[in-house]
Amino acid sequence: MMAARHIALPSLPTPGDTVCAADTVTLSRSGRRILDSVSLELKAGEVLALLGPNGAGKSTLLSLLSGDVAPDSGVVTFGDRKISEWSLLDLSRRRSVLLQDNQLLFPFTVHQVVEMGRAPWRRTAAEDADNEAISEAIETADIAHLGNRRVPSLSGGERARVAFARVMAGRTGVLMLDEPTAALDLGHQESVLTLARDRARAGDAVLIVLHDLNLASAYADRIALLREGAILACDTPENVLTAEIVSDVYRTPVEIVPHPVTGAGIVLPLRK
Repeated sequence: MMAARHIALPSLPTPGDTVCAADTVTLSRSGRRILDSVSLELKAGEVLALLGPNGAGKSTLLSLLSGDVAPDSGVVTFGDRKISEWSLLDLSRRRSVLLQDNQLLFPFTVHQVVEMGRAPWRRTAAEDADNEAISEAIETADIAHLGNRRVPSLSGGERARVAFARVMAGRTGVLMLDEPTAALDLGHQESVLTLARDRARAGDAVLIVLHDLNLASAYADRIALLREGAILACDTPENVLTAEIVSDVYRTPVEIVPHPVTGAGIVLPLRK
């Protein structure tokens, strides 16, 4: 047990470095092509948002890049090796994943769930920071007032914030978040994405699946826009979220107007 504390801990990524990548990955389920020859890189120091209509393959692509799902063909790399060559424990010390479905059936307390985010560091030198990391995550996610309540008794938005706190407690250099704002009110949507952007500014890599185009426009450094399992565009928000591209992908006419303060594009449906 003592020897385990001398395990070399992974270093955090250097801003600008590619932390994970998909190279022409393809995946099918029940005869349906979910992803079709997709290539994408996630770099340290950026927020990369995955956008697209329902069924475009966003969550599946995140699962491939996190190592939770293997492609039928193509290669996914994490760091300096194929992602399949990492053990689950090694991956857990390098990236934190928030799944879209984060419901818990067992009556764990809020604190217990957040504490689970520290599990990969057990019996390593990093566990000395457990209490600090857990307290910081609870405060950041604005769930301190929930105390020792059982998670099944919480509202959907409260459970989402608890799950987010668990991910933050891991303190890895790569965050992979699948629709973290879906169940949140306006204020908590902004706080979660502000934190994600702050983590990227500090050097972390943040991959995030969003449905809200305006949140992606405001907070992402790059956007990968998917349609029918393929990446249609991958660039800065201003280059991806154009009226022509968005209208085509979402099959509804829109216009793009600048935010009066930040200048970020706001997507507005054209309504009669």
